[in-house]
Amino acid sequence: PCPLPLQMLWLLVLTLPCLGGSVPVTSDPGPGTELVGIMGGHDAANGKWPWQVGLWFLDPTSSQWNLRCGGSLIHPQWVLTAAHCIPGRNPVTRDFKVQLGRVRPSYSDSVQVARIIRHPKYSLENGVSGGADVALLKLEAPVQPSNLVMWIRLPPASSPFPPGTRCWVTGWGLIAPGELLPPPHNLQEVEVPIVANEICQQQYGNVITDDMLCAGSEGRVTCQGDSGGPLVCQWRGTWVQVGVVSWGPQYCLPNVPTVYARVTSFLPWIHLHIHSSP
Repeated sequence: PCPLPLQMLWLLVLTLPCLGGSVPVTSDPGPGTELVGIMGGHDAANGKWPWQVGLWFLDPTSSQWNLRCGGSLIHPQWVLTAAHCIPGRNPVTRDFKVQLGRVRPSYSDSVQVARIIRHPKYSLENGVSGGADVALLKLEAPVQPSNLVMWIRLPPASSPFPPGTRCWVTGWGLIAPGELLPPPHNLQEVEVPIVANEICQQQYGNVITDDMLCAGSEGRVTCQGDSGGPLVCQWRGTWVQVGVVSWGPQYCLPNVPTVYARVTSFLPWIHLHIHSSP
């Protein structure tokens, strides 16, 4: 069975793309599944995580908009999410919209995506287990900051976030294996400790690469539906984003950490696109 990312599944009636075939979301996703859900969390207050966004995707088969993934606003006009949240070899920008400033899913006032950039090292064939699971989305127009909408800072390249550092992850995904976030689908938050890559490798084998970061503790991890969402930590009195929800164990095991794309590994690529863009 192939790796499944943590895409939002509670609104998806889709099967997930996997190595050219399709896998029903109920099937055994194998050792590395793309994740999208918070286990052990609780409701987030309005405006507490103002950089959290929801990524909506127009399902070509049903012609319905579905909340597919999370993401984060990292600049007035740019969103950071997971590469596996963008299906297909040639994604079309008009099929994607971004919800800002809301703790409950709402497509009504979402912003159109104008440009999609998957990391060049992300492999559609290998999926999340190949690493480089990051993508940038440029919005049609810059957003105005408010008490509900604000971008998150990126960490300095040298910033140390040692194992045990307490950070927070947010998302709308499953709250237990096979259990959808119940109405009114309020954004969930959970505090998780960073786990050393060496410890993480003991759980997953040697698939944990340098551009990945692990976090989670007993009963506090992500599950299907949180993909693309931000892992944020306090650094010198301000919040910075250190990870992007990428993948995790099959069945959302409560004692196995979630794997994130390590943001510091991609800073040059992120800055290149954000600052060279007209």
